[in-house]
Amino acid sequence: MAQLPDLSNPAWFLLASLIIFAVVVCRYFLLSGLFYAAFYVWFPGKWKNRKITQRNYEPGQFKKEIVRSTITAIIFGLSGALLLLLWQKGYIKLYESINDYPQWWLPLSLITALILQETYYYWLHRWMHIPAVFRIVHKWHHDSHIASPWTAFSFHPIEGLIQAIFLPLILLFLPMNVWVLVLMLLIMSVSSVINHLDIEIYPSWLAGSFFGKWLIGATHHSLHHKQYKYNYGLYFTWWDRLTKTESPVYDELLKEKLKG
Repeated sequence: MAQLPDLSNPAWFLLASLIIFAVVVCRYFLLSGLFYAAFYVWFPGKWKNRKITQRNYEPGQFKKEIVRSTITAIIFGLSGALLLLLWQKGYIKLYESINDYPQWWLPLSLITALILQETYYYWLHRWMHIPAVFRIVHKWHHDSHIASPWTAFSFHPIEGLIQAIFLPLILLFLPMNVWVLVLMLLIMSVSSVINHLDIEIYPSWLAGSFFGKWLIGATHHSLHHKQYKYNYGLYFTWWDRLTKTESPVYDELLKEKLKG
């Protein structure tokens, strides 16, 4: 790997955490801010019929979401520094050269990681909705009764920590190129903001296609924030469909929004 100071030194570990925190929080403000501006400020009329919830956001919601997302960014910064330390010490299978493994492994490793994350998150999400767990771990996220672009990383610290450990865990055994990891982080960030838009932005040709049937968008996730007991998936609908936790009104609502 590229030469880094010894991150087992607490001072260097803290500095790495601060740098990664800055990257994460800037990425959050950039993506969430751009999506909010594009769909709620610059061109709101164009997306009026695609809006899923017609009532207004609660006063102070965005401020609360931004504060909580900043706390999540701190946790992600620490997790990122830990990942770098594990890489530095040779404990994880992150690699730099695309020739270290067959090149067909580049897309396959990304697909494998996304499938593993989908599975991890779905069952974690189901667990977080057990009432006793929900009150402690997941309620912060559901305080946003209407999802917004700022909701994407608005987690309780425990939930943020549970989500943050996923990548270091899988990289203990799953080889992944560093640029594939960067791409995965980008997919995670963009999809999270899109799913919390409360506006169905996927075009009809995509959302109505065979692939679109398995893809989670804002309509799917907005129903989770309203109904709580349905639609637990992260990227894909297959676990919800297999375990019959998909909202019974989802298909009709999606058809309605795609007409807009």
